[in-house]
Amino acid sequence: MSSAAVSSAVSYARENQKRFLDELKDLLRIPSVSTTEEHKDDVRKAAEMVAADLKRIGFENVEIIATKAHPLVYGDWLHAAGKPTALCYAHFDVQPAEPLDEWHTPPWEPTERNQNIYARGAVDDKGQLWMQMKAYESLFKAGGGKLPINVRVLFEGEEEVGGESIEEFVKANATTGKLKADFALVTDTELFAPDLPTLCVGLRGLVYTELEAQGAKTDLHSGVYGGAAPNAIFGLVEILSKLKDADGKVLIPGFYDDVQKPTADELKAWEHLPFNEEDYRKAEVGSNVLTGEPGYSVLYRTWARPTLEVHGIVGGFQAPGAKTVIPARGSAKVSMRLVPNQDADDIFKKYSDYVKKITPKGIQTNIKILSKGPACVVNTDNPYARASVEAMHEIFGKDTVYIRSGGSIPIVTQFDKDLKIPSIMMGMGLPDDNLHAPNEKFHIPNFYRGIESIIRFFQILGQ
Repeated sequence: MSSAAVSSAVSYARENQKRFLDELKDLLRIPSVSTTEEHKDDVRKAAEMVAADLKRIGFENVEIIATKAHPLVYGDWLHAAGKPTALCYAHFDVQPAEPLDEWHTPPWEPTERNQNIYARGAVDDKGQLWMQMKAYESLFKAGGGKLPINVRVLFEGEEEVGGESIEEFVKANATTGKLKADFALVTDTELFAPDLPTLCVGLRGLVYTELEAQGAKTDLHSGVYGGAAPNAIFGLVEILSKLKDADGKVLIPGFYDDVQKPTADELKAWEHLPFNEEDYRKAEVGSNVLTGEPGYSVLYRTWARPTLEVHGIVGGFQAPGAKTVIPARGSAKVSMRLVPNQDADDIFKKYSDYVKKITPKGIQTNIKILSKGPACVVNTDNPYARASVEAMHEIFGKDTVYIRSGGSIPIVTQFDKDLKIPSIMMGMGLPDDNLHAPNEKFHIPNFYRGIESIIRFFQILGQ
């Protein structure tokens, strides 16, 4: 590729920054919440907007693929003979916006302040999806309708509810050649710190469950039956209290048996990252103390140790005022984050067996799996990782750091397992972007730098 084409793609991106941001705002206005039935049409609407733009900028074979849940969007451009092929992933579904009263500005009306754009989905993951789209548009424009490498795009609409449809699609197409690629580009992660180019090389796995407890056949009067009837909420609380000790150690027998430790080189690299526990406690967590297993640093605990968390408890009387009932039913959302070598099915069985053992008398339990996936650590000894590092160094003017993430992106593990390709996790979020929380934001300069980094990444691979 000529130096003129190299500079013209970045120039085009810079000249069109305002339009790119305005388009992103249109996407953010669509409440594409995948967890609730009422927003099913909105998820479809987001898919249609993305597919229409893929066609407009120059992709071929663009289709919205129906699934039993929310749609996938596919497109490709495969005319760069002899050049590598990228499979590019992001998601256009978002988390619910509640609690609405904690937002400073409405979650579905994107608002700019302090060089950030505030909206649900701003960073997770619509802003990062649009970052890819605008990099491709800039490359098409500068290349006279051509890309420097071959590109397949696969975006999904149900990442926030487990991604079963994309998992089935990838599995079904792993042998057909429809997804044949040399590497995957995933833009659903974050920079370690502002202005610090970052490559994410590890993710925790996940087992997300709903634990249901039942006592009596129906809610009972606490005066008439108190002292004789089992209380489902008390039973649930008793079970939950025995899953972890006061130091944060998970008490499920065998839970830590297969945990793989990070390498000595990784641990040494983490020690040199610009991280201040006190700043993290105050600015990001906002609590008076940090909790978790003693003997491990915060980064070690959040990146390379498994955890168990309770996300919500439902049951009994919830309305204002008093109602003297003994609840017949209660449920809790409980998840476990996993690290390399832990098997999700094995952990679920150990958890289920243990819950059965500690369930108090008079209570019956049932556990549903809502989603699950293994952890992964990605090998960076390949030309795609090296090209991404070079691209980010050029745009940011700094050396790239390698980190892990405490979160889970199940598709990354599947790309490795079913397609046998490494994933380049090149996200541009920030630790304080409030993903999954009120006042979610995306730092606008990072949106622009992400576009330029992807442009240079693909240009370097195409040279």
